[in-house]
Amino acid sequence: MFKDNVVIVTGASSGIGVQLAYQLADQGAWLALAARRLDRLEAVAEECRRRGAKAIAIQTDVTDEAQCKHLIERTRDAYGRIDTLLINAGHGKPQRFDAMHDLADLKAEIALNYLGAVQCVFYALPYLKQTRGRIVGVGSFGGLVGIPGTSGYNSSKHAMRGFLNTLRAELLGTGVTVTILFLGAIRTERLIEAMGNNVDKIPTMSPERCAQIVIDAAAKRKRQVVMTLPGKLLVWLYQFAPGLVDRQLARLPGRVYKE
Repeated sequence: MFKDNVVIVTGASSGIGVQLAYQLADQGAWLALAARRLDRLEAVAEECRRRGAKAIAIQTDVTDEAQCKHLIERTRDAYGRIDTLLINAGHGKPQRFDAMHDLADLKAEIALNYLGAVQCVFYALPYLKQTRGRIVGVGSFGGLVGIPGTSGYNSSKHAMRGFLNTLRAELLGTGVTVTILFLGAIRTERLIEAMGNNVDKIPTMSPERCAQIVIDAAAKRKRQVVMTLPGKLLVWLYQFAPGLVDRQLARLPGRVYKE
């Protein structure tokens, strides 16, 4: 499905982003890989080229609007078009709101997870309209359910979901589709480092499997996908028994979410 498809992947230097890049490379995509750590990004791009794909590494901090614009324009200049924008960059730090000493971390999460997505879409959208392309947002259960201890992350993912859902409605008739993935805990290095032994107390998914689901949903232009049966059950229960879900979630160990 993604052979010769020009795909921008943000957050491509680690975790899920690396697997997205490799699996898209295996399909023959033309990749523009974006992240802040250029050395790691270059290594990922080199591996993608080894797999037979075209790949360029574009150092980008998506919290910087000018860098988002440069990412889009550099991709357009390199490949002549943009077919898919895959918004994967994101980070969450576990903190209860009433335990915060200041709002710096919360603002940083909103800047990265929400405004980073908005800024990339803003500059990519004119090109995506030309190709009747795809916008794919890697979200989280935190965008659907109030998970204690992640107030900054949850609020940014709720905002991202609201933005992409609104955008989908506005883009009806243009050929541009919007897909949102709602992830649970993905067993990345960052998650393991943050949670330690607690990581074995919650259900997790491998980055490889997660990337497969994201790419399949993008290929089929699905509206949204809630990952895993427990995730689907959680979201369903939250609609009909939110108090019960709140009490159960409050008992979980602290965690970090990282796309």
